[in-house]
Order: sequence, then C-alpha cells, then structure tokens
Amino acid sequence: MLFTFLMAVGLLGCAQTSPLSKSGGQKVDLSTSIRAKRNSRIIEECMLVGLEEGTYFYKSRGTGDVCGVYLLSQPDQAVQVTFDYLDVDCEADGLVSFVDGWELGGELFPSEVDAPLEGRVHEFCGRLKTKTFTSSGNAALIQYRVPSRGDGFRITVRYVRNPAPCNILVDDVKGVYTLRNHGRRTNCSITTIFPASVSIIQLAVGVNGGAVPNRAIETGVLSRCEKRGSLDYVQLGGGQGLDVTKLEVEDSVCGLDSNPRMPPSHILCGMTTVRMVSSGLTDNSITLAISQITDLDVMPTLMCEVPL
Repeated sequence: MLFTFLMAVGLLGCAQTSPLSKSGGQKVDLSTSIRAKRNSRIIEECMLVGLEEGTYFYKSRGTGDVCGVYLLSQPDQAVQVTFDYLDVDCEADGLVSFVDGWELGGELFPSEVDAPLEGRVHEFCGRLKTKTFTSSGNAALIQYRVPSRGDGFRITVRYVRNPAPCNILVDDVKGVYTLRNHGRRTNCSITTIFPASVSIIQLAVGVNGGAVPNRAIETGVLSRCEKRGSLDYVQLGGGQGLDVTKLEVEDSVCGLDSNPRMPPSHILCGMTTVRMVSSGLTDNSITLAISQITDLDVMPTLMCEVPL
C-alpha cells in the first residue's frame, strides 16, 4: 500500500528535499514551491502544488520515485479529480493514490483524530477506466510511484461548490473565514501553512440559542473552556506539522459574542490552526480574520519550539 508505506516512513514523496518540507519542521512555502500553471499541464516535477483547474498529465521516465500532486481550492470548494486515463504496471510495484486531504511528513490534514482515515485513501494500478473522486474539504493529494518508463496517467481537476465546508487549508496571505459544525458532532479546523495573526470577529460556540441576535444573552468570549470541561470549544494554536494532537494551544475559547473586542493572537509557528470541537448539542460557529505574519518585530502570543 503506497500511502500506508509513506505514512510509516514519514516521506513526503521524493527522496530528495521537497520545497514543501524543510528540516526541523513541516513548513510549507507555496510562494517558492513549484505551482501548476494554467498553460502548463505536464507533470515534470516530483512535487507539484496545483492551484488551477484543468488537465494534468504524467508520463514516467522510469525513475520510480514516490511523488505527489498537491491540489488546493478555495475554502468553500471541494476538489474533484477524474482519472481520464491510467496505465501503471502493478507487477513493477507501480501504484497511484487519491488522498482526501494533504499529507506532509507522515502527518495528515485533516488529522485522523478529526476525520478517520477510512474511506479517504483510494489506491490502484493497472489500467483504469474513468473514475472520479471528490474531497470532503478544499485539499486533495495524488501520490504516485510509476517505475515503468512510459507508464502514466491523466487527471482532470475541477473545483466544485462545497455547501458545508468543515476543514479548510489556507494559503492566502489574509482573509476572513467561518467555521460551522451545522449542528453536527464533528470537529472542524482552519490551518494556515505559515505563521499567522488570528482575530475573532464573531463567536457562538457552546451556547444554546446562539443564533438569537440579542446582546442581553451574550456571554462574551470565555477563556480556558477546554479546562473548564466544556464539550464545545475552539482551540487557538500552532505547530510544526499538521497533526492536531501535537498542537500547542494558546487558549481554548467558547461563548457568545457578536462583536468581540479582543487583541489578535500572533502565532509564530510553522503552521497556525484554529480547531473547533463540537459535541453536536449546540450549533457552533466562529468567524476569523487571519493574516500572515511578515513583521519580524511582532510580539508573539505563542511561539512554537523548533525541533532540533
């Protein structure tokens, strides 16, 4: 199993250093990584970040490297991948995988603790008739190992509307985002692949009747909700990878506030994550303004330790 093998050894595709991963952490820099251009559809690099819709074609040169195409759409979209053509020799250990989400250094987005791995990975080889997969969020990954020269595949990528986005991977340097559980028992998160400042614009988490626009019932933003035993809360934090079990948490908040007046959190970590935990007993939502930290003089409210 290609994906299982990658997770076990913690590889990110090729054996050589990837632009998506640097020593000391899983830091991603999309500004300097190789991006798929609208008029460039032939996959020639082992690591490719595709931000555009269209057709991508790969033909093996016989190297047998494990590589990946990382696809990312807008927050309110899902990634739809259609395999128009696939010819990969199974007997030569060739294999292609569609992954619902991203994998970096053996860690997944969304994390397995929030979105179980079952049903998220599809692996195949041989000759494949047309087959379509759709991600649950705005990120998807095509991992492949094609040792036989001349073998390959062609995929068509479309970004389709996602009516209930839950897990959002962000590469824009700034924007406003909303997480909702839609009344379900599910955990949702927003993760940026850079250090970020996070401001809460609106909060309705863990409060019954939170949708009622009545300031008299507003609790304000409550802090340390996780430690208080609240079943519904939002974690603000960061880390050097995608695994939320390793998240360094600055605070966990809950309550009802239609106009919070809180200073922003400045999270100096390789990745910044806002994770909403929902019991399903309340209809939760949080709206955030997120921007990349570019000022090195900013005073961090959370700074992650960099592994040696």
